[in-house]
Amino acid sequence: MKTTFKVLLFSLLIIIITQTNILAQGCVAIRSTGGLCSMDEHPDSLAPQGSWLFNSNSRYFKSFRHFVGKAEQYQRIALGTNVINHSYTQDLTLTRNFNNRWSLALDVPMIYNERSSLYEHGGSQRQSTYAFGVGDVSLTGYVWLFDPKKSHNGNIQIGLGLKLPTGNDNVQSYFYNVGPYGSKRLGPVDQSIQLGDGGTGIITEANAYYNITHKFGIYGMFYYLISPTDVNGISTARGGVPTATAIANTSDVMSVPDQGLVRLGGSLAISHFDLSAGFRYEVQPVRDLIGGSDGFRRPGRIFSGEPGVTFRTKKVSVYAIVPIAIIRDRTQSVPDLRTTQLTGITAHGDAAFADYTVNIGVSFKF
Repeated sequence: MKTTFKVLLFSLLIIIITQTNILAQGCVAIRSTGGLCSMDEHPDSLAPQGSWLFNSNSRYFKSFRHFVGKAEQYQRIALGTNVINHSYTQDLTLTRNFNNRWSLALDVPMIYNERSSLYEHGGSQRQSTYAFGVGDVSLTGYVWLFDPKKSHNGNIQIGLGLKLPTGNDNVQSYFYNVGPYGSKRLGPVDQSIQLGDGGTGIITEANAYYNITHKFGIYGMFYYLISPTDVNGISTARGGVPTATAIANTSDVMSVPDQGLVRLGGSLAISHFDLSAGFRYEVQPVRDLIGGSDGFRRPGRIFSGEPGVTFRTKKVSVYAIVPIAIIRDRTQSVPDLRTTQLTGITAHGDAAFADYTVNIGVSFKF
């Protein structure tokens, strides 16, 4: 059993590493939570039949550094032309443990986003747009591959679920100093602060942990959201008329992109505390695994160091996880590639990234 488990865990880690080479992520971090697998004993592994787990996670980040590829556009901050996004997400997750192997989790995100810029408001005065409300709700079923009663040192959990288009993908706000007379205009806010993407997605997930000693263990997580929907039809013209170039390269409407996340690291238990350190790789691909990849999106990737600390008792866990960006890369989108082909001149859009993301949360077992 132990040999089989180690082979499967090693295979899972290899799959995680190889998959990240073909994908990519933009200016908004993807996942809000994910701290549970950094514990030296997974709290669900010995869950009694019929128990519940409630997790509340608060996430905040500020994206303001612009990148084209891996090159930071330092002049944007110096000139004051950079876009600044403030993103607050409160994830409320309720998990039903049917027994010590099977569980079902419902995640409901509450979101407040604020975006300030010059270029969206005539170019001379910085103004802000806003979005607030419920995001896209997800429902995911999980199963442990090995019986937790027998596999004491570690386990692998796989998950399959649906992300539902419950979040408004057409939140509108006022854009100022636009139009022929410099008036304000109501239109859809930027894709980066919309509450939802307008598509139903398929969630695939794998979580693994292995305790090398009673105090020290390693963990891994792979998450990928498959979004078969091509575009959601929401205009990117901010209440105006899309340009001929945008129509030609399909960036006149918003894309519904795939998303992914990989986490690898280790955890050390000291009394009631778990100290974790690892790496996090967030991705938004240029092209989706299933369906078309038309429309506007900011593909790219973020590679981060991820320190964390968890205080846990028998029933309650409190944690803080702060991914710190190491590499940020805004890759060429499909519209970028089409414009390059049509004009013969390389087109490569930019994206604003955050320096770090703060995740603070609490979990209750009952």
